[in-house]
Amino acid sequence: MRTLSIGVDLVEIRRIERILERFGNRSLRHLLTDREQEYCLARPKTAQHVAGRVAAKEASYKALQAANAAAGIHWLEVEVVSAASGRPELVFHGRAQEAAERLGVQESLISISHSIDTAIAMVVLNG
Repeated sequence: MRTLSIGVDLVEIRRIERILERFGNRSLRHLLTDREQEYCLARPKTAQHVAGRVAAKEASYKALQAANAAAGIHWLEVEVVSAASGRPELVFHGRAQEAAERLGVQESLISISHSIDTAIAMVVLNG
């Protein structure tokens, strides 16, 4: 297997806090799937976890750009789920899945990390 593409993104946690303060949890419906919302809302630092998911989605879009097919992918078509071990995993739906297939993706790897101020995610697509 070889690396097809990578993507990385950084999100300011304060930006997510402001969105949540202004629009409440309803803003999450536009950014996160039901499973992602459930995960983030169950955590004491909700904004930190939302920022990590948003960074992961943006990093995924960037990695999928290698297929010239990331345009038009909706936020909910890239999902970050937790494996039984707690490790994050990517699930592609709809146009994101089509782009991954065009690119020949057989494996997606993701890493998410947080500091007090920022969340970062890196996605590696292998095929």
